[in-house]
This record gives sequence, structure tokens and C-alpha cells, in this order.
Amino acid sequence: MSEPGKSSANGPDALAARLLKGERRALARAITKVESTRLSDRADAGAMLRTLLPHTGGAIRLGFSGAPGVGKSTFIEAFGSHLTSLGLKIAVLAIDPSSTRSGGSILGDKTRMEQLARDPNAFVRPSPSGGALGGVARRTREAMLMSEAAGYDVVIIETVGVGQSETEVANMVDMFVLLLSPGGGDELQGIKRGIMELADLVIVNKADGDFAAAAGRAAAEHQAALHLMRPKSQNWQVPVLKTSALTGLGLAEVWQAIQDYRDALGGETGELTQRRAEQARAWMWSEVHDGLLEMLHADPKIAARAPALEQAVKAGALPAGEAAAELLHLFRDGYGNGRDDAQ
Repeated sequence: MSEPGKSSANGPDALAARLLKGERRALARAITKVESTRLSDRADAGAMLRTLLPHTGGAIRLGFSGAPGVGKSTFIEAFGSHLTSLGLKIAVLAIDPSSTRSGGSILGDKTRMEQLARDPNAFVRPSPSGGALGGVARRTREAMLMSEAAGYDVVIIETVGVGQSETEVANMVDMFVLLLSPGGGDELQGIKRGIMELADLVIVNKADGDFAAAAGRAAAEHQAALHLMRPKSQNWQVPVLKTSALTGLGLAEVWQAIQDYRDALGGETGELTQRRAEQARAWMWSEVHDGLLEMLHADPKIAARAPALEQAVKAGALPAGEAAAELLHLFRDGYGNGRDDAQ
């Protein structure tokens, strides 16, 4: 008798085979397994990733960020449609903010990108951020690799973009793109400074109608500001482009800038290859960090002792550092002495 799940159409081997043929439904099911917290689904996801890994790496990985209201989803839909009109296949992993009360996803990018979602050469996948730093779902990296294995030429990750650390998405893509509004004002400068240092391309969106002149001024100001910053790469000068998702202005120029970037950092310089290798190393340690936290929270001794320590810290009777040290001591002793209950 075959092993349960292994011979079914949705078993890891069959699902990986269908995904490699470019089946969108198989890709959606595979990502669902990746995002699942069930141990059986996680095991299936790991088996699929090992099979798919040799077929990854061929796509251009793009990260898009920007403050709410800048028009990220509208721009990505217009840009994605432009790319599919060129014969390219595009995957959009749109990270929706999660409600801090219910944990539910708020915005629903598949609804906001309705036209692109219907395009046979596009795949749009909204995922809740779960409160993750930078608005990046924990399993976005795996979803990105699966999209590459399914034959997508461009993979776009859209972050929440609410001023949290965007380092997470910058550390998983080839090119980090920052979208700005033409009339953002000075109130966002504190956010912009840090995030602009991560940017490989800056886009001033909504450069149409009454905002056209303001967009021109904003683009010039940000280009001047970028010249005062230390370049992220010696092989690339960050450009500032004007676009309009409504009229299509600048979409071709954005795609050309992305291709120029890939040429500048790829090839003989090898910078893009080195960057991806470093990202993979950082990903490994991120998984170790997250795994250790899960093990700690699942430890029965920690679960038994933590409530009392939390109350003592909240009451001001115990320093937080001392409470943390006690919990870590319990955890270290348990797992350091060859415990059998670490399953």
C-alpha cells in the first residue's frame, strides 16, 4: 500500500511535477502548503522545495515598497500588465497587513489587482503578513522560489510599507524599488531617509494631471538627495523615474532600468550572484532563529514558568533581563541534557 498522500494528485511529488509544468493551481496549492503550520504540510513543502530548487534562480526578483496611498497595487497591476504584453510571465506575492485583533488579512490584493489576476500570464497571491517585521510573510522566500520553478520570469514582492524595517524584503530580492508620492511632504522624510538607502530604484508615481509638475520637482529633489548618500553598489547609480499607472507613463523606462540594473550587477561583476548567496545564508539563520523561538514557546517548563515571570516583570518586581535569563536557563538545561521530549 502506498504511503498516504504520496501518490495523490496533491502529494509533494505529483504537486512538484505539475508546478514545473507551469500549472497555476498547482503553484497555489504548493504555496498553501508552504504557509501552513501543520507538520505534515511543512514536511511536504520541504520535500517539494528540495525537488524544485534546481529549477529556481532564473527570474528577476523585485521588491516594491512605499507608504500607504502611494499607489503600489495600482502601479504593480499596470506594470505587470505591461510585462505580460511583452510576453513575460509575472508572479506577484502581495503581502497584506494583518489585523492585530483577529489576525485576518485586511486589504485583499487579488481584489485590488483584479485585471492582472485574470491575466493567464500572471499569478497574484495575497498573503497575510501575520505582523511580521517589514510586512513580509514568513514563507515569502519559499513562495518566491516556487514561482520561479513554475516558470515565471519576474517575481514581485509587494510589502505593507508602513515604515517598519524593509530590510527583510531587501534581503530576499535582486532589486528593491521604492515608490513615492509627488506631494509626500516633509512628514515622511524620517521614513524616507532610511528606506532610500535600501533602494535600487526610486519611482515617483502619480505623475499625471495636476500632480505632473509636483512629480517633476519631487523626482529632481530625490535624485539630488541620492547623490549625497553613499551608493549601495559601486556598479549602480540609483535612478529616479516618474510614472503614472493611469496613463502608462514611464512603465517602459522602469522595465529598462531593471534590465540595466541586472546587466550592471550580473555578468563579469558577479555582484548579483554574491548577493543571492549571502541572502541564502541569512535565510538559513533566520529559519534557525524562528525555529528556536517555536521550540522555546512549546517547551512545557517554559510554559509553566513564563506566566509568573511575566507578572513579576509587569509589576516592576523583576528586571526583564533577569526574567529572560531564567527562561533561557530552563530552556538550555532541558535541551542541553539530551532530553527526549524535544519532539
